[in-house]
Parts: sequence; structure tokens; C-alpha cells
Amino acid sequence: MTEPAVLCAVEGGVAELTLNRPDRLNALDEAAHAALAHHLARIAADSSIRAVLLTGAGRGFCAGQDLSERLAREGSDAPDLGDTLERLYNPLVRSLRTLDKPVVCAVNGVAAGAGVSLALACDIVLAARSASFVLAFARIGLVPDSGATWFLPRLVGEARARALALLGEKVSAEQACAWGLVWKVVDDQRLLDEARTLARLLATGPTRAFALTKRALAATWDQPLDSQLALERDLQREAGQTADYREGVRAFLEKRPARFEGR
Repeated sequence: MTEPAVLCAVEGGVAELTLNRPDRLNALDEAAHAALAHHLARIAADSSIRAVLLTGAGRGFCAGQDLSERLAREGSDAPDLGDTLERLYNPLVRSLRTLDKPVVCAVNGVAAGAGVSLALACDIVLAARSASFVLAFARIGLVPDSGATWFLPRLVGEARARALALLGEKVSAEQACAWGLVWKVVDDQRLLDEARTLARLLATGPTRAFALTKRALAATWDQPLDSQLALERDLQREAGQTADYREGVRAFLEKRPARFEGR
């Protein structure tokens, strides 16, 4: 029986998605894209799932596009890579970025090409100490995609973004953390435990407020301060109407842990 390209396990309000092609360093093929789309749609629709953890099986997180599948599919014809992005990668990045639940990524090994973009599309990225990041597009004559040219300048600045994109040099986990690509570096043997603890913590938090916060952060790059202030006003008004806000205030006044329900 063929193993599923993506494993999904739900426990304690957390959906754990594991890229499951370890023999290919979890390179993405059509089956993996279909599985991710299916699971993310289910997660988005299920109110009992309040946080997501994304990681990879084996010794790598994600090597990007499975080039062997592409060559086998296209043969000697020039492929329409724009179509691949429009059908598969762009919807995946949008789904992760706009999901109204926090998404934690645990980079357990190499992240290459679109695998880097996949990690950066998540909300909080933890990296194993042995992990590495490489934008390998230039090595095969391509342009960084799947949001890489959007994420990189915002995270590491334009000078580093240009060098990473044009040189395709490998970046260690420690360097990625120092530059702001990831939030935290964790010893390899502790990575999944720490990522799961973080995801469970987020799942018990005010997840409606988290969703509104994600909206505010996503908008900040496209509008001036006055517009952002107005958006914060509107989103805060919405947050102030939630049961979680009322519970948070009561818990604060009663000096006890809040019991948030995400509503």
C-alpha cells in the first residue's frame, strides 16, 4: 500500500501535518499538493481545530518541487511553470497565510527552493539546529517563487534577500535565526516536542484574536500608518465583542488562568 504523501493527526485542538515523502526529502509532487489542499480545507472548516503544526518526515523538511516528477510528466517539452505555480503553489501559500488559525512550522532538516517559501508562509517557524535553508532556484535557471521574493526582503532586508536569491548559498539554522528567517533554533531531539508544546499553547489561546492579529499584520505592508490605525480600530472593536475577551478580563481580575474557547 502506498503511504499518503501527507499525514494528518488531530489531537488536543492541534492538527499536525507531516510531509511524508522522506525518500525524496519531502519534495512536493501533485499528490502532496492535493493532500495539503484537502487537509487545509478541512482544518479551515473545523472549529474544533484551533492550531496547526507543519513538519516533515525523515531527515529533511521539504526539498521544494519534485523535479523527477516534472521531467517524467513533461518529457522533452518546455514546461509551463507558471501554470504549476498558479494551480498548486500559489493556492498553498495563500491557504497557509490566510488560515484564521495559528500555524507553527518545525523545520527538521533541509528546506530548499519552495520548501523555504512553505516554511516562511507559516506564522511561527522553529528550526532544528541541523536544519538549513537554501534558495536553489538560480542553480537550475529559475526565479524564486511561491512567495519567496515577497517574504525574503521583509524578513532579512533587501541586501540579504538579493544575495540569497542570486547566489543560492546555504544558510544554517543559526544564521537564519540571526537574520530573522525563523523565530527559534532548537536542538534536533527537542524540535518536535517544543513545536507541539507551542502549538498546544496556541490552541488553548484566544484564537479569534489570533486570526484578527494575523489580518492586521498581513495588511501592514500595503497601507500607510493612518490606514493601519483605522484597521486596528476596526479589528479591536471586533475582538472586544468576543466571549474570549470577556473571559480574559474576568480571569485577569480573578487572578486565574483564562479558559479561552476561540469565540
